Amino acid sequence: MTGESVTRRSFLLGSAGLATTVLAGCTTPQQPRIVIHADPVVDTSIYAAMYGPKDDEPYPLPAIPYQKIDPRFYRQMVPNPTGERAGVIVVDTASHFLYLTYEDGQAMRYGVGLGRAGFEWAGRGVIQYKRAWPRWTPPDEMIARQPELEPYSSRNGGMEPGLKNPLGARAMYIFKDKEDTLYRIHGSPEWWTIGKSVSSGCVRMINQDVVDLFNRVQNGTPIVVLGNAVVAAAY
Repeated sequence: MTGESVTRRSFLLGSAGLATTVLAGCTTPQQPRIVIHADPVVDTSIYAAMYGPKDDEPYPLPAIPYQKIDPRFYRQMVPNPTGERAGVIVVDTASHFLYLTYEDGQAMRYGVGLGRAGFEWAGRGVIQYKRAWPRWTPPDEMIARQPELEPYSSRNGGMEPGLKNPLGARAMYIFKDKEDTLYRIHGSPEWWTIGKSVSSGCVRMINQDVVDLFNRVQNGTPIVVLGNAVVAAAY
């Protein structure tokens, strides 16, 4: 294995960090044109480790059967298509991708699943705070539709963290102008929903991926969520 391969492997598996800055005075963005380039050839042998079990967690994460997921939704470094400076999270809801931008025109790309709430907010904000193994508190509107969720309401303290918790292993909470957007990036035990639109939730990630993203960003990281972004394929 060459030195370049070792560096790439370490970076994809999460050994690299990223310093980010707080975005002040957020404004509604112009919708940029996202150009998705052909995916680079990636050494697929790294995915067994990337999506393998994580026994060092308070609730050990099981391995993900990544072979059943479209490979374009695997975590991978790609040319940055967003036009954003380094240190910005970009959620492209049209393509079910989340990008974390880096220097030298690169971005770490993750596949995401989107629920109804994932299409309800677009704009610029910041990751106000993040939580490992968060409690889940379904909103009252969801409880009205699904009364069986009442035991997990805010009145009852929410759902305990764990492998069955819909927020998964990590959650990042998005604010705009110091107000909670109620929009979240979070893990999910339902790996089969990655790349798809499902009935509930915001931006959901494979638990192993959301742990990786959580470790790369800090409170105050700028985020751009694209609504009806124009997506073009470039080959």
